[in-house]
Formats: sequence, C-alpha cells, structure tokens
Amino acid sequence: MSSSIFNSNSGISISVSDDDSDELGRMRVRVRRKRKKHGRVRTELTGKVIRWLVKYWTILIFVPAAGLLVFEASRIGRKPSLVVNTELSSLKRKNSLENSGVEKVKTTSDKRNLGGNLNRLDPPRCLKLLPLEELDHLDIPIDEDTSSPLKRVVYVSNNDTPYKGGSSSLSWLQTNGTRFNLFTGNQTFDEREKSFKVDETAAVHCGFYSENGGFRISEKDKSFMQTCKVVVSTCAFGGGDALYQPIGMSKASLQKVCYVAFWDEITLAAQEPEGIKTNEDGFVGNWRVVVVRDLPFADQRLNGKIPKMLPHRLFPQAKYSIWVDSKSQFRRDPLGILEALLWRTKSVLAISEHGARSSVYDEAKAVVKKNKAKPEEVQVQLSQYRIDGLPEDKRFKGKKALSEASVIVRKHTPLTNLFMCLWFNEVVRFTSRDQLSFPYVLWRLKVLKNINMFPVCTRKDLVNSIGHIRKAKPLII
Repeated sequence: MSSSIFNSNSGISISVSDDDSDELGRMRVRVRRKRKKHGRVRTELTGKVIRWLVKYWTILIFVPAAGLLVFEASRIGRKPSLVVNTELSSLKRKNSLENSGVEKVKTTSDKRNLGGNLNRLDPPRCLKLLPLEELDHLDIPIDEDTSSPLKRVVYVSNNDTPYKGGSSSLSWLQTNGTRFNLFTGNQTFDEREKSFKVDETAAVHCGFYSENGGFRISEKDKSFMQTCKVVVSTCAFGGGDALYQPIGMSKASLQKVCYVAFWDEITLAAQEPEGIKTNEDGFVGNWRVVVVRDLPFADQRLNGKIPKMLPHRLFPQAKYSIWVDSKSQFRRDPLGILEALLWRTKSVLAISEHGARSSVYDEAKAVVKKNKAKPEEVQVQLSQYRIDGLPEDKRFKGKKALSEASVIVRKHTPLTNLFMCLWFNEVVRFTSRDQLSFPYVLWRLKVLKNINMFPVCTRKDLVNSIGHIRKAKPLII
C-alpha cells in the first residue's frame, strides 16, 4: 500500500510506501527517545551542579577574597615604610645611631626578623605625640604631688626587723612553703594587711631586704644608675630574649634619658655568640647593660619582676621610668610618651589594659588553661582574693582593671612607689603572673586614683612586638 505526497509549489509528487512510512515512524520514535534521554542527562547534570554549588558556595566566595587579601598584603609588604631592610629604614636607623654617638649593632636577631616587626617606625594611630621640634625643647617637670595622703615610704630591711631563714629562696621555700627570702624579707599576713592602710608614712617590704639577699650590681653600674632622672628599662635573665635597639627618639631624649638593660651572666654568655657584646663603657647601642649577679629566685620570671616593679629602688634619683618587656622593641620618644600618657592626662601611672579579658577570675582560668602557672597556686591566690572581698565585677568604676603590663609608664611618687611594692609582694607570695595581682592591689589601695589605663592600640603604637625568641632557663640554687 502506498500514498502520494504532492507539493503544490513545485508540482512534484512523491510516492511513499507503507514500509517507508513505518520506517519513518520508527525513526521519529528513536529521535524522541534520544531527546528524552539527553533531557534526563541535562536535568541530572544541572541538579548535580546545583547541589555542588549549595554545598561549596562558601569556598567559591572566600577563596577569591583570600587571594585578593594576600595580593593586597604583598603589595603593602613591598612598600618601603613597612620593610625592615629597605634603604629608607636602614638610613633612618643609621642616622639615629649616628646621632646617639654609637655604632650600629648587627645581630642575628635582625636576620630572624626580616619582614617582621623589628625597626618598624610607622606613624602612631592612637598615641598623640607632640611634634619633634616641640619634643626637643620639652622640659621635665619635677613638681611634687602635694595632694597625696602619703608623704613617705619606709622600706623594711634587716635593720628594722629580725629575720630567720635560709640564704636562698630555695632553702626558704623548702622550710616555709613560700618564696620569701633574704631579698624580700618574710612578710606576714598581718604585715600584708597593714601595708594597704595609707597614712602619711607607710612601712612596707619592698625587696633588697639584706645585703646577702642577692641581686648584686657593681659599684660602677650603681654610680651610673644614680645619675638617671628618666629611665627606660628592660631585662633578660636566664639567656632570654635578644636586645632590641630603641628607635624613634628625639635628640633631647638621647641626652636626658637612661636606657638600661638588666642581664645576668647566663644572658651575657648567650648573647656574645650572636655578636651582641658590650663595649668598654658597658653599652650595646643605646642600652647600658647592667649585669646582675646572685639572682634571688629560682624562677627567672620572678627575678624579672625586680627591675619591672622596683625601678624606684634601683634608680633612687629617677623621677620617671618606662618599663618595656624584652619581647618588644621600644619605638617612641620617651619624653613624648611621658607628656602624652602622664603629664597631659595628669596621671602618675599609665599601663596598658588587657586586650582579651577584663576580669581577674577569667584571667585565672586562662592562666591555668595555658599552663602558665600551677592550678593549685592559682587556686590559693584566688581563694585569698575572694576571702578579702575582691568583687566578681569585670570592671572597677567603669574601667577595665585587668592590665597587660608589658609597658609601664610612671612617675616616682611615694604613692606609686608603695603601689609597686605591694604588687611585687603579691607576686612573691602567690604566682608570678602579675596580671592576677594588679587588679587586687588597685582595688585595695583605693587612694591611687589617677591611673591611665590606655587601650591596646596605644600599646601597639609604643612598641614593636617581636615575641619571645628564647626561653629563659630556671636558676638552680
């Protein structure tokens, strides 16, 4: 059976048999089936793509963003002002050292910190310093604080009270369960309570209890320290951190400020192989290195609290002091810092607030978690603070009381001297984690009010943070 198809436009007719018609139908069915099959494949592929996008959309967004950040960071890193060994920064450092009358000090620490924070002198973001020309003509005020109720501090020594105990902290620890020794004297709990009561005269333990107590300094170094009116100090005991040269000083500060680094003999021996040697006058760059012998504590962190907290005992003629932890490089003008943080704000003590926490009880948990002190020691300290009534409030009078304490700026007055003695006695009695005891002493010594707890961004303006590069070894007594 056949049929004909007639095309009226061309006048052509085509005959199609039944067999041809069946074959044509089968071809159409196969085409439709192929189309259906391809449609299913496309649908499944689209579904897979959609499911993959839903699952990994965060990667698609953040990977390009991270790449962009890395690219921008590399661009920033190539800027001359942020690279340690660019010609500009090298020239600034060379000029600074030439102006100070000392030779440039080459150390392996410079090599370790290439591309890091060392010698970075970018403009401060939060610290408002006077212009350089004003800093060069800045006078150091020597006025006394007449408003303070405390007029005089008497330091307890072996001439004042009898003392029984070993000749070292270790022997005293073994027999009495405390770290009091011939350097600190044995402060009783009753004496501790009385030391927080302020009259016109205060008697307090404050280290240097006996000539046999340790922390011996040569007569030559003592004579130099007697001449200091303003001091920037740091220390490294037990072969600790490298010595980073201060930068950013004005000519006036180079002439009026003492830069003193306290080392022990272990640190002196550890620094020499790295090319850090004192000259005949005891200087390494701008730092006058004072070598201390017979350190009084087995815990090197506790030995480090002596120059950190007791500069008024070490520099009896000094009116102002700035403490900088050894893990940081001091990078601002000392007189400018005193003007900005003390004189302008009418404060007698300036210290950095803690960047992460504001409660001493939260800090105690962090100290234990990070294995920075033994849990039982922290428990004893916090239990005593709770008994004494230290509040759980995270802030005192609306301000964060927990300090970071790597930079301490202060005027040496009877009241601030007493505060630092009380603080030192707490770290001797309990743990060497001074962040735990600072809020307590501040709370107990209520008459000390004009304190400047400056923000973290100001601390970052003051120093270049390098970090600890060498762990201090415990002293075996």
